[in-house]
Amino acid sequence: MKMGLCALAVTLIGGAAVAENVAEGAALYQKHCATCHGIDMDGNGPMAGVLVIKPDNLLTLSHENGGQFPLVRVIKRIDGRDPLVSHGSPMPVYGDFFEGVDVALKTETGQPIMTSQPVMELVAYLQSVQQ
Repeated sequence: MKMGLCALAVTLIGGAAVAENVAEGAALYQKHCATCHGIDMDGNGPMAGVLVIKPDNLLTLSHENGGQFPLVRVIKRIDGRDPLVSHGSPMPVYGDFFEGVDVALKTETGQPIMTSQPVMELVAYLQSVQQ
């Protein structure tokens, strides 16, 4: 019985942390990403028309990747390790903001990838909205 309660407590605490990361990621998205990717995340933000490369529909990242969320690609695109120069500067234009406390996320292969706390929160949000 004690093991069951401990597991439930860990699940609830872990779930609260995930929900907090998703909420933080949503706030970061609205502040830093919606201008290009759109409030609806469909790639049709108010700045999309002036970009050389159209922003991705962020709701279909998993669908377009065989049902698997492209974690490493998304992290590297956001943090600048895989730069996308669609408007004269690397994406994101807020790159310096996304630096900070490093965290490790487990990739599809089980290997860790290091990124910052804000990027992890954005990724948590993006994962939560996949169609």
